[in-house]
Amino acid sequence: MTELRTSYLGLDLRSPIVASASPLTGVIETAERIDAAGAGAIVLPSLFEEEIVHEEVSMQDVLYAGTEHFAEALDYYPSGAQDFPSITDRYLARISDIKHHVGIPVIASLNATSRGAWIRYARLIEEAGADALELNLYRVAADPYRSGSDVEKADIELIEEVCSTVSMPVAVKLSPYYSSMAHFGQAVVGAGAAGLVLFNRFYQPDLDVDTREVVVKLELSHPWEIRLPLRWIAILRPLLDSASLALTSGVHSGRDVAKALLAGADVAMTTSALLHNGPEYLSVLHTELGAWLEEHEYSSVDQLRGSMSYSSSDDPSAFERSNYVKTLRSWTAPPNLTPTSPSS
Repeated sequence: MTELRTSYLGLDLRSPIVASASPLTGVIETAERIDAAGAGAIVLPSLFEEEIVHEEVSMQDVLYAGTEHFAEALDYYPSGAQDFPSITDRYLARISDIKHHVGIPVIASLNATSRGAWIRYARLIEEAGADALELNLYRVAADPYRSGSDVEKADIELIEEVCSTVSMPVAVKLSPYYSSMAHFGQAVVGAGAAGLVLFNRFYQPDLDVDTREVVVKLELSHPWEIRLPLRWIAILRPLLDSASLALTSGVHSGRDVAKALLAGADVAMTTSALLHNGPEYLSVLHTELGAWLEEHEYSSVDQLRGSMSYSSSDDPSAFERSNYVKTLRSWTAPPNLTPTSPSS
């Protein structure tokens, strides 16, 4: 049997296939099924600061409703209300519960907006027993008075502060929109991050032209979306030799996992494939990956990893600008659009 073990964020994983954050990973029953199907690790759904703040504000609105008109209403504050489990309490309990029910590493995910929140919740997550933390940097840089360098500087300072606050390994999940990805990736690792997760999918709103409303529309990933993280994993692998790299987006088959490993990823993360097919689909991914490795005579994941990265490729330019030209020229017109010589 081909050896599938790998290392990610300093954690020893039995498989390079990781179940990334989704509704499946935050429920004990499906987390157990993910474990039974052979996943190397599990990433919990994100703890969002906006949801925490919204819950706190809503609770205060309910508890103090009417007090501006009737002072007696202050006496209605129910005893023990301060002990009501908050979103944070439930999230921290979920970490502990899922760790108790699975035998694989449990990685928490944090998506905050303020510096204080990043630090506070990272500490609480570590105390709850998470094996690692994924910082989910997701923002739209829409402030015209903040330059790209200002945004990147703030992100690096935040990462540095979180990494210096906790002792568990921290991975940073990035968007692909930084102005110089290679430079920024190096800076993230220099700030203390143990690894990078590439990439965060930006869910774009749609417009309903009839109602003239902004429509929230979620679409799961497609296999072709693997190309963007694949390119950057290949470029970054030789630059970040000591850091872990996780590829996410577009992993739908065992061959997709093989592509991620060839480019230099330590793990391939999948969400959409499991939402489409259920947790047991992980077994299919492992079977396909194992068959591919044996067919191509690889004895281990370590032997495969990075063998088609930028530094190992016979044609490194394929990951850069020349790839653009070749791609454009690779298009073949359908028969009905093929130009014909004018008749004489």
